[in-house]
Amino acid sequence: MTTPQRQVLRRPLEFTVVALVLYSFATGERSSRAIERHCRQDVAYRVITGNVVPDHATVARFLGRHEQALCDLFAGVLGLCARAGMVGSGVVAVDGTKISGNAHRDRSLDYDQLAREIIAETIATDEAEDEEFGDARGDELPEPLRTPEGRREWLRRELGRDRDQPPPADEGEAFDVQRIVDRDQGREGWTREGRRQLETERWQTATTIPRSRAQRLRDGASRLEDDQAAKSRGMRVYEAYRARGRMKDGRRFGRPPNPWQAPTIPTGTVNVTDPDTQLMKGMRNYVQGYNAQAVVNDRQIVLAAEITNDPGDFSHLRPMIQSMTQELKSAGVADRPELVVADAGYWNVEHINHVIGDEHLQVLIPPDSGKRKGPRQGWTGGLFDWMRHALATDHGRALYRQRRETIEPIFGHTKHNRGFTRFHRRGRLAVRTEWRLMMSTHNLTKLHRFQLAAT
Repeated sequence: MTTPQRQVLRRPLEFTVVALVLYSFATGERSSRAIERHCRQDVAYRVITGNVVPDHATVARFLGRHEQALCDLFAGVLGLCARAGMVGSGVVAVDGTKISGNAHRDRSLDYDQLAREIIAETIATDEAEDEEFGDARGDELPEPLRTPEGRREWLRRELGRDRDQPPPADEGEAFDVQRIVDRDQGREGWTREGRRQLETERWQTATTIPRSRAQRLRDGASRLEDDQAAKSRGMRVYEAYRARGRMKDGRRFGRPPNPWQAPTIPTGTVNVTDPDTQLMKGMRNYVQGYNAQAVVNDRQIVLAAEITNDPGDFSHLRPMIQSMTQELKSAGVADRPELVVADAGYWNVEHINHVIGDEHLQVLIPPDSGKRKGPRQGWTGGLFDWMRHALATDHGRALYRQRRETIEPIFGHTKHNRGFTRFHRRGRLAVRTEWRLMMSTHNLTKLHRFQLAAT
């Protein structure tokens, strides 16, 4: 037995696979089959594994079984960077980039298309069983399923939905009425809050994407029903507020709004390959994927890495700063950043006030995008004018310029040099693990080069 094999066998198998995964991600290999091939051909891979070649299925199952533990490696790597003096107080930049998921945009179906495909799958299954067991039958649909209305009713019954069930009496308690009213968004503010609550629930109950296409079709239809139910819940709470609430000046509302009528079938589409992906506008075209977020310091060390399927950045400033705070705490870093910079897409008065008041960080975000020649109507006075004045000073421009010099090169390096333009795995949990592993190996590479330069 060779010396590398003895060294590998002395440590648990999990440590070897973790080292293998980190090295493969650092060198641009994320495919389990490519990792297996390198373990046969590449000397560095063979040193890590001690000339033991793991099967690609073993690597893939390890990634799926230990997703949370692999996510937590990010804080451990951040702690190593902190001990090397690469994580300290200063300016941090927040930004996001659109990355394609492992799904094609043409596989996004609406509710009626899902119903047709589910029925086709059922018929195909029945035909296969009839051929196997000799129970012959015709190809025609049963009488109740020959009309679009019959197919939709069958799908609702299969999903176990009871849409006529009265709403719970306390469903409005989950809505922060004062916060929604202060935004002056009308009905849209209430439906947006309903969607936010639904996304929070989906994160808490997220599971792996089923391998069975029939199950993915059913899950997609269920997802569209949940989307419409969330919108209906927001509309009901809004109508109840208008019926018994008061305006900001204390006066009662006038005639209650017309009740919102839910569509006969849920609207929208869902991707049956990866239902968590969304169609979002990238730099040059639309992608079916995720919005990958990151917080980076002035040494280009990633302090937080998260993913979302919300195309815009409007609602991500506070979550990303909170994630950064938690990562620094988990890494045992006492020093805190002093200033947060972000582009105009992150302008959100509520989030800015939270970061300043609760996180005790200064914020520098332009309220106007670079393409806009003048301020937006109503976006004047108070924080708007103060931020424009701060960015107009030489010191403000110099601080804000660091955003372009810190976080944007990381995204360019990750996509162009490392070839990370598409997620390999499916589902929000698997994609989050993949993104955090990419950012962890970015930090490891930075740490390695920093130590080489120091010696």
